[in-house]
Amino acid sequence: MADTSREYTPEELMAVVISREVRDFETVGVGATSPIPASGCILAEQLLAPHIDLIILGSAEYYPFPAGGSELHFLAQRGDLDLFFLSGIQIDRRGNINLHVIGDYESPQMRLPGAYGSAMLYYMAHRVVLFRTEHTRRTFVEKVDFVTAPGITPAKVYREGGPTKVVTPKATLAWEREKGEWLLEAVHPGSSVEEVKDNTGFDLQMAQSFHSTPPPTEKELATLRTAVREKLKRIYPEFAEKKIRT
Repeated sequence: MADTSREYTPEELMAVVISREVRDFETVGVGATSPIPASGCILAEQLLAPHIDLIILGSAEYYPFPAGGSELHFLAQRGDLDLFFLSGIQIDRRGNINLHVIGDYESPQMRLPGAYGSAMLYYMAHRVVLFRTEHTRRTFVEKVDFVTAPGITPAKVYREGGPTKVVTPKATLAWEREKGEWLLEAVHPGSSVEEVKDNTGFDLQMAQSFHSTPPPTEKELATLRTAVREKLKRIYPEFAEKKIRT
């Protein structure tokens, strides 16, 4: 397939990148209103990781618990959740995410829905992949306005896991645990290092493993647009219709 971003949507590209992060035999959780990670995980199940235990909130097929329960949170608290996905209106250099407010907490410019267990899941899932559908200085800031969930843990506080990657339409950032900051790991097709750095609100160093993201393969796109799309239509019908091509 030719290397051009016009051949797939940004959401399809992100789903493919996310699918490559899933490991076989993992227990994987996807929260509500997270169609891109859901797409990527179902794609991984179809192509790369057929033995995962996949849990998607809001899905009858992928939620093996009573409706409306907190079993996903209990699973994480027991240390049995291998991979989870979170987002944030702001993500900062130190891995903090903000899901609460923009501006001052007492008099915010915008008040957001809040955490719904995100802080606990950020600590207790073995690996957390963050995702954001835009890569701008508005999202990637030096310091979040409010810390919903911290990227760095105090020395005496137990943490089962934590951040590992951020996936956006432009790039993948990798978490450097020793330094406690994000590094640029990969630039996606259609973007450049300069563009990514210009759209990041903090100094972004290069990872030793830096590379260009391989574009989606014909098999990945074909599977995403057929088997995965059919499953998504039962969970996120509008997303499947508008963001996944036929």
